[in-house]
Amino acid sequence: MNAPLTFEIDGGAGGRAAVGLIVLQVDETMEIEFRSIFERAGVALYHSRIPSSPELTAATIAEMKAELPRAASLLPVARPLDAVAYGCTSGATVIGQAEVAKAVRQHHPNSPVTDPITAVTAALRKLGCRRIGFLTPYVAHVSTAMRELLEGEGFEIASYASFEQSTEATVARITEASVLDAMTGVGSTAEADCVFASCTNLRTFGVIEEAEARLGKPVITSNQALAWHLLELAGLDATGAGPGRLFA
Repeated sequence: MNAPLTFEIDGGAGGRAAVGLIVLQVDETMEIEFRSIFERAGVALYHSRIPSSPELTAATIAEMKAELPRAASLLPVARPLDAVAYGCTSGATVIGQAEVAKAVRQHHPNSPVTDPITAVTAALRKLGCRRIGFLTPYVAHVSTAMRELLEGEGFEIASYASFEQSTEATVARITEASVLDAMTGVGSTAEADCVFASCTNLRTFGVIEEAEARLGKPVITSNQALAWHLLELAGLDATGAGPGRLFA
């Protein structure tokens, strides 16, 4: 019988950094937009899926709260993750940012935790934005909850527009051209010093820089802000890693 082969070990695929991402079952966009940002040597992005309803309402969002610990438990634990994100802007708004972090830390007690609305507020402050042109795909009561959260954080909603969709599959299929037009419209008022386009299922990466060029002001989106914040929390250089002024 042959002796076992000899081998060497290193830090693995995440030798520089490893981050975890909890993705909604119905999300068809986030992983695609994240791919280019985290495709770097020695950096691992690990995904877990969380059960979620195809209908986007406050009630179905709140149901995810019970599933969060299990979804977090499915991320690798062989080494501490450098950051973990729950990838739902409306979910973090309705469930509560502190409750999201508490659920994730049941299985990753030493990892920084973020979510899109936490990341967006950090991004707004980094860019010095206070008055927001607010774009959502949500039905009114979900948008209202997010608006109230942002106002509670000290921001003003200078203008508002929504596609008013309750079905995630529809949101994921709104064209980038439609998103660009909506960004330009909601951001065109002089009172807005930036645009925030919410929802991780809304495709935005291909039009962020065009919207900024048209408006002459920053554009922040859920996936863009969350990817940036994960890099920051993991101690990785975000400069030039993604689209828009946030990564400048």
